[in-house]
Amino acid sequence: MNLRTAVVLAGGEGERLRPLTRNRPKPMLPAGNRPILEYVFDSLIDSGIEQLHVVVGYRGTRVQDHFGPTYRGVPLKYHRQDKQLGSGHALLQVRGAIDEPFLAVNGDQIADPSIVADVAAAHLEGDAIATLSVVESREASRYGSVRLDGEEIVELVERPKSGDHRLLNAGVYGFDPAFLEELEATPREDGSLPLPAAVSRLVADEDHRVRGVVTEGFWTDATYPWDLLTAARQVFDMGWVELPEREPDVWIADSATVHPDATLQPPVAVSADCEIGAGAVVGPIAALGTNATVDANAVVRDSVVGDDSRIGANATVVDAVFGQDVRLGSGSVVPGGEADVRVNDRIHCGERLGAVLADRVDAEAGVVFSPGVLVGPNASIEVGVRLVRNVSAGAEVTR
Repeated sequence: MNLRTAVVLAGGEGERLRPLTRNRPKPMLPAGNRPILEYVFDSLIDSGIEQLHVVVGYRGTRVQDHFGPTYRGVPLKYHRQDKQLGSGHALLQVRGAIDEPFLAVNGDQIADPSIVADVAAAHLEGDAIATLSVVESREASRYGSVRLDGEEIVELVERPKSGDHRLLNAGVYGFDPAFLEELEATPREDGSLPLPAAVSRLVADEDHRVRGVVTEGFWTDATYPWDLLTAARQVFDMGWVELPEREPDVWIADSATVHPDATLQPPVAVSADCEIGAGAVVGPIAALGTNATVDANAVVRDSVVGDDSRIGANATVVDAVFGQDVRLGSGSVVPGGEADVRVNDRIHCGERLGAVLADRVDAEAGVVFSPGVLVGPNASIEVGVRLVRNVSAGAEVTR
């Protein structure tokens, strides 16, 4: 018997990824040149999953319009979470639709198929009501830490503030159908129902067994804008690019146009209908979305450029994330490097981020971005402006 069914929680808003998530849910942001959610589906299907239940919420139509009723021949059944009341509440939306053991994964975390397969196999061979993926990571304190006694989970700690935490909950779960009843019975926290809280309740209950599977493989999560650059690097490292590979680590769509005098430095992905002009240098670690344009003599590296965006002649773009339909004028500069980045009310020191330009930003010629600047959707920036602070959605910035 194999696990055949999986639930993907794809309704998150991703407030810490704003302004990129103003117009789409977090799982639809790009890792390289494809949405994160495509890699999530790929890992599940490559592990033998035959039915995908997808819980959508915030901007859910963006998910449904992109994927439709199937993905790679596997049927997708959508469930809607009308209110953002936590990951556990999202999982409850499939209650009544599943009557066999199943996997549950976060739609904004990319996990190697080997991690998914390890959890599926371990869950089927044991008697645990829940089985969790566990990976060793220096980032455990940033996410959720796990404490094991052999194969038994003895504690889950959400974002621990102290202590030596090396084992991380990688967000791949195996559940028996009875878990949904336990989930429903879990007390809410200020009206919210996080999935780890329900699992923690079972860990403390001697009548139930919760198992941890220590596994190895590619795993990444996008929590902040600079994490999308890390995800792109790791996707390139894995070779998970669904484009023809023209040279080692150089992927170019058949419909893309690359001038003979342009230089592509691997790894680089050039999606359908892209155009790269004479003398342009793209890469290393550059992902261009569909119909993106890089004009003559522009430089783009360590960056993710969204669909329908255009980078003007002689512009320089380093360590940047562009949303969709961004216009960057000729001679503009995103210099890259480490910066102190303000996300909401918190400043993150020393993060490698040149700039974030959200959907439909229009920056005219000669604009210079200080490292770490976030520009909201539909903002317009006049010729020659030097940006030193974040720009809100729809703002007009003049000299």
